[in-house]
Amino acid sequence: MTRRRRPHPRGPFVSEIELLPSSDPEQATRYPRNIPAIAAVAALPLHPSVTFFVGENGSGKSTLLEAVALAVGLNPEGGSRNFNFATRESHSVLHHSLRVTKTAALPADLYFFRAESYFNVATEIERLDEGGGGAPIISYYGGRSLHEQSHGESFFALFQHRLFGPGLYLLDEPEAALSPQRQIALLGLLHRHVEKGSQFVIATHSPILLAYPDSILYVLDQSGIRATDYRDCPPFRVTRAFLENPGLSLRELFRTDESA
Repeated sequence: MTRRRRPHPRGPFVSEIELLPSSDPEQATRYPRNIPAIAAVAALPLHPSVTFFVGENGSGKSTLLEAVALAVGLNPEGGSRNFNFATRESHSVLHHSLRVTKTAALPADLYFFRAESYFNVATEIERLDEGGGGAPIISYYGGRSLHEQSHGESFFALFQHRLFGPGLYLLDEPEAALSPQRQIALLGLLHRHVEKGSQFVIATHSPILLAYPDSILYVLDQSGIRATDYRDCPPFRVTRAFLENPGLSLRELFRTDESA
């Protein structure tokens, strides 16, 4: 599948990211610079519409996305620029060494979604709304408590109601609680926001989301970081191989397990 690069309604908000060299040689042996893909981030262009980070667990894709979020002033656990709560300090210091090249275009909205801490964001929304004053924050998420919905419903409520754009949206594994049907629906929402001038940077394992054509796809692995075609990315290749012949895949898997 050929990736498209068409004119963007507003142009990108962030055009490039770059890891700056450290004055301390020992930093190269410490987390997160000791992750090969992180160490290889040099003048990495971002797509004006959608940039995908793909890689195995531990490849650095979420760490890199988190650093971008912090570098543009967002909370490490997620939320908009007005969220400044902290449940547990677990983020890296990578953002201090990450140069984020911004353009003249200013986003009307900024939001960082990360699946692993979305529960904490939902709790913070309830805490803030208990204080009163102004429109309830939950009204921007569909008006129904995120804790009173299934995990997947609460995820989709954010994507459906909270993103109003044109904005810069950083999404870390947004597919984590979504069914395949909801992932396809999310593709439709994604496209509508892009058409209105929003820019997305997404870390994902989903071969469904990765099919979005107006994008660039970066694979992070032990060899570094590189742009790749959709049909060559690991999530697509692994999923296609399994679905084309699940019986053979299972036989090979079980045979391997038995011989271990």
